[in-house]
Amino acid sequence: MIHGQKTKQLSRERNVRNALLKSMAVSLIRDGKIKTTEIKAKVLKPLVEKLVTKAKAGDMAAQRLISAKVGPASVKKLVETIAPKYKERNGGYIRITKLNDRKNDGAKMAQIEFV
Repeated sequence: MIHGQKTKQLSRERNVRNALLKSMAVSLIRDGKIKTTEIKAKVLKPLVEKLVTKAKAGDMAAQRLISAKVGPASVKKLVETIAPKYKERNGGYIRITKLNDRKNDGAKMAQIEFV
């Protein structure tokens, strides 16, 4: 039994898992919505919601923290276009919609998008 586990391991080692989540977060910020497996969407949701909350502050310290997580290209879009839409909202920026199972392996699929 693994005690104190905060996130799912996704059958990957730590560095590979972090790289996967970073690339998925960048894709979500860039495209507005992505299609992935349900469990990956559930793991990605809190990460992106925390980034949007940081982006709402908009100061340089917040931008540097976001840049460390997703890179400088995503920071600009997050701070200038996405965060102002949610200025009045106190959370719940992301929606997960369940889709049909994937045909080849039967994995549960989901679409994750900004509300």
